[in-house]
Amino acid sequence: MSDFLSLNLSFLRALAALRTPLLDTLMSAVTHLGEETFFLVLALLVFWCVDKRRGYYLLLVGFAGTIINQMLKLAFHIPRPWVLDPDFQIVESARAQAAGFSFPSGHTQNAVGTFGSIARTSRRRWVRIVCVALALAVAFSRLYLGVHTPLDVGVSLLVAAALVFALAPVVEEAKRRPRYMLRVWLVMLLPAAVFLLYALRVRAGAVGDLTNYDSAVKNAWCMLGGVAGILAAIFVDDRFTRFETQAVWWAQGLKLALGLALVVAVKAGLKAPLYALLGQGNGPADGIRYCCVVLTAGVLWPMSFRFFSALGHGKSGALH
Repeated sequence: MSDFLSLNLSFLRALAALRTPLLDTLMSAVTHLGEETFFLVLALLVFWCVDKRRGYYLLLVGFAGTIINQMLKLAFHIPRPWVLDPDFQIVESARAQAAGFSFPSGHTQNAVGTFGSIARTSRRRWVRIVCVALALAVAFSRLYLGVHTPLDVGVSLLVAAALVFALAPVVEEAKRRPRYMLRVWLVMLLPAAVFLLYALRVRAGAVGDLTNYDSAVKNAWCMLGGVAGILAAIFVDDRFTRFETQAVWWAQGLKLALGLALVVAVKAGLKAPLYALLGQGNGPADGIRYCCVVLTAGVLWPMSFRFFSALGHGKSGALH
């Protein structure tokens, strides 16, 4: 084990000495804010109820960050802290969501990318402060729970923050040039395809336990399917749907709740038939499933938004 990794583990041991049952519970709850489900809810809240351009930006940061994160995991394949040091104890409640390679931290990547994107585009100071605090709290929770080293968390934080600021101009440019967003997502097809090819290549040459490599291939197919779905959604909206996000506050809540239920139903409902048709270990099945989920969120459900905008006797407004 290198001296640098030993130093990282020494930091985690020192942090573990400060654990208490109350902090264990609190950090276990905070860390969930960096998971895919929470990202999906926030992304759709922005996309459906605030501003679809800002929603596409949030998704862009998320997708780009996930691709970079997953490729780094495959390139370095660094084990988790408790694998590097079998005597190191983690908070057991975090183990289930700590599968795969350790470097870099996916939860930190998601949290900083998601909350950072919202903070970067919000005009309200309190929203920016809360978002930054939540992003840092998730990053710290990964260290406290013992599932990531400072190196894992630090690199993810820097990559996500860089993407947040580097891709922010996309929102303003899309306001001036309506078809600019479509071109940006067309470009995203390239890294998504490269990620898939790289994951397949690494998987083909891997030996031993292939679980982590199979997961990377599945994620790569999901990314490619998601990007394809977003491209189709932008194209359809630009030419046909042209949905607006305005609605009275309680109609916004209804729109979000029903829309999330529909998206979850499609995501869960397509799993069994696609696996039966194409095979459970077959990545394209998940790629098609995620493409359909994105089309549901970006094309099918927005067709109902005129109804929600008409609720409340015409008193409408987007959330900001």
